[in-house]
Amino acid sequence: MTHPGEHPLPFMDKALPDAWKAATTFATAISAETRQHGLTPAESEIIKIRVSQLNGCVFCLDLHSRQARKLGLPQQKLDLLPAWRESTLFSDREAALLAIAETATVLPLSEASKADLLAARSALGDETFASAEWVATTINIFNRISILSE
Repeated sequence: MTHPGEHPLPFMDKALPDAWKAATTFATAISAETRQHGLTPAESEIIKIRVSQLNGCVFCLDLHSRQARKLGLPQQKLDLLPAWRESTLFSDREAALLAIAETATVLPLSEASKADLLAARSALGDETFASAEWVATTINIFNRISILSE
């Protein structure tokens, strides 16, 4: 039972601050590693935004949309991100990254998502492909932390 003024769910970061510290250390390491293996910061942000859209994470959507704009992503691309498959605005590389973002978020894998992954791997090469998977997996973790702490 919650008391007046008490948040209905515990904030995961405040309830277990050492776990939160470990999660942020993990995310920092993933970011550094993926930059060294083929992903630009702007590409990472586009993955994070698409995953956060699919998960409905308001906090992460706001944060990563602002980051993407700071990195020079045009507002039109951000606006059309939910319809990237129907748009000609996204490059083949961006489409591959977005396919990975969606596949890493909407599980289990279908035959169509497996085909998307194979095409993305072919377009990106193993290191950039794996980097995109790591970014998508990591933001999925943070989306869940944020949503469960609302």
